[in-house]
Amino acid sequence: MKTYDVVVIGGGAAGIMAAIYAKRQGASVLICEKSSKIGRKLLVTGAGRCNLLNDTLDASFYNPNAERFVKMVFEKFGKKEMLDFFREIGLAVYTDGSGRIFPVTNQASSVLKVLEMELSSLKVPVELNCAINDIEVNSAGFSLKAGEEQEYVCQTAILCGGGKSYPALGSDGNGYALARKFRHTVLDPVPSTVPLLVKDPWCHSLQGQKIQASVTSRIQNKNVRTLSGELLFTQYGLSGTAVLDISEEISVAVNRHHIQDISIIADVVPFMSEKELSGELSHRLKKEIFQGDLLEGLLPHKFSLLLKEALQKADVLELVKLLKHKEFKVFGTRGWNEAEFTAGGIPLDEVAPETLESRLQRGFFIAGEILDVQGRRGGYNLAWAWASGAVAGAAAHPRF
Repeated sequence: MKTYDVVVIGGGAAGIMAAIYAKRQGASVLICEKSSKIGRKLLVTGAGRCNLLNDTLDASFYNPNAERFVKMVFEKFGKKEMLDFFREIGLAVYTDGSGRIFPVTNQASSVLKVLEMELSSLKVPVELNCAINDIEVNSAGFSLKAGEEQEYVCQTAILCGGGKSYPALGSDGNGYALARKFRHTVLDPVPSTVPLLVKDPWCHSLQGQKIQASVTSRIQNKNVRTLSGELLFTQYGLSGTAVLDISEEISVAVNRHHIQDISIIADVVPFMSEKELSGELSHRLKKEIFQGDLLEGLLPHKFSLLLKEALQKADVLELVKLLKHKEFKVFGTRGWNEAEFTAGGIPLDEVAPETLESRLQRGFFIAGEILDVQGRRGGYNLAWAWASGAVAGAAAHPRF
């Protein structure tokens, strides 16, 4: 049996930050990580470049029910504190044209390395292949068990178990069971920022085609969100940045609430108004351009092949309606292996935003993706991990 002031459960971004800031408060700290290496999920963020945070970081980029909570956490550890922290531990960063902040090396491994160097400098031990499967309150604080033989005792514990996305990298949702030990509830986790399942001839014919488009999510005949970006047609449905960015509400509707009336409305010619597109197509017809070539220069050639029958009819108004308001019926989402984030988790009203301490169990702190906080793509989710981990770690000092 080993005794520490603070044990951090989970060695992801939030867990590493929690350990660093708890140690800086003078605590003896241990990280228990279930996989063979800490920060594995960190290595795949930002397509391997590690999108650390965003220059426009604020609470408005998170799910509405979390905004007030996130705002309070960022007031303690926001963009300035994050940038100061990484500068302090030796990581140089830059901001790209869209506001995303990356390490100058463009390698996620650089971020993980400087974090590991800081843990080493602070002499924070890490137990790898150490899956905490039970936690109980005792006279010293908490007793944590990993398997049948390993036991750790601590005054305070910080749960940074992550969500359920990328289970191959260790995020299998086991942290929810530990939280339930202290009567915490869990809002059913569903995949977020995830490709959508659609059965439509367009997806089959345009498989592999990527275009710029404007897409609108529609749930039970109500438009939910409209965004522009890449639209990628796949053998199973739709993906691309535009689809990923509007997938959260759809995933909640289809996976949590089992709603069936869901669709995506796509404008595949977003750079032209209906009037402009109608005028352009009419102009081409007057020039006696071959009907099968009406879309050339506006859309990739695959669209001409797909819409051959519609083009032969040359009904301009119908064609404009089809291109500007194409509806795709959504019947599901891809799974956890293709989801970038998790929607759902431990409700925020069960945690104090000032410290990230559980309202149900004194000395038990919760940080990171395991909480019901979802940010948009662009560094917002990783920023939440840095901030919540730092705030929890700084607050989880020994209570003598």
